Amino acid sequence: MTLDWPVLLPLIFAGLMGLSILIYVVLDGFDLGIGILFAMADDDERDTMVAAIGPFWDANETWLVLAVGLLLVAFPVAHGIILTALYLPVFVLLVGLILRGVAFDFRAKVPVHRKHRWNFLFFAGSLTASLSQGYMLGVYVLGLDDGLAVFGFGALVALCLAASYAAMGAAWLIYKTEGELQRKAVRFLRGALLFTALGMVAVSLATPFASPRIFEKWFTWPEIAWLTPLPIITGGAFLWLWHLSFHLPLKGDRHSITPFLTLAAIFTLGFAGLAYSFYPYVVPDRLTIWEAASATESLGIILVGTAFVLPVIIGYSFYAYRIFGGKATELTYD
Repeated sequence: MTLDWPVLLPLIFAGLMGLSILIYVVLDGFDLGIGILFAMADDDERDTMVAAIGPFWDANETWLVLAVGLLLVAFPVAHGIILTALYLPVFVLLVGLILRGVAFDFRAKVPVHRKHRWNFLFFAGSLTASLSQGYMLGVYVLGLDDGLAVFGFGALVALCLAASYAAMGAAWLIYKTEGELQRKAVRFLRGALLFTALGMVAVSLATPFASPRIFEKWFTWPEIAWLTPLPIITGGAFLWLWHLSFHLPLKGDRHSITPFLTLAAIFTLGFAGLAYSFYPYVVPDRLTIWEAASATESLGIILVGTAFVLPVIIGYSFYAYRIFGGKATELTYD
């Protein structure tokens, strides 16, 4: 049996790009969220919060670089259209990530009386990056259009995604910290969950109305039967996590990782719904993944390189999370 590489290779790269985005949202989501939560912590707590992400945050951002790189080399036409439509929020995202990175290192080097300004910049960079990502998601869901309604929806999704990242950050702190900061993280999680749920509901309601094609994919038989479990499972996960938050932390630190894993599962379910809605388009209702893909020969060469790079990234990530496991009680970076 001969493989149809012109059909298969774009599918492989679309899957790799989607996987990279999902992993980035989950992993970098929690350290962006911890940066947002800086606004509600004192100086000693901020040091512990930074220690909870110190060994991981650089590696987490690698997944964003991989996703954008795959979009550029595998789908160059789509890369041009998407980044042209989202030029300003992408610029704001880069500014936020730069501010955050600089502040992360400088806050550990400056005298104590100057640390507050770098703490603020770490918070501001994290919030800016989160808001810009949420705005881009909202605009993408509505087909990269412009206008006041698109701007308003993008702003709503921006606020809700920032809250979602804050929830991820709080869940990570529940796992990585103890004592008063852990109890405070539980309260952070409970508050952020409301806005996280609001954001997922807003995106879920807007997506089928973004185009007649997506509406038909959601509300025709038998597709609706296959999709129905997604919102039910997601809603059940939210309710269960909300209930659990009133009982954490448990004796013996039981279930401390559960909120983070539950939120990761919720994000995965939401991502699966979006992927199903927009497939096979990489630019909503304009370009399919095959129309936007590079030449088959080019994709074959890129796939060989990806086969070497991707296992290294995955292996390093697993190694780092294993080596630096346990509670964060003090700064662990130089």
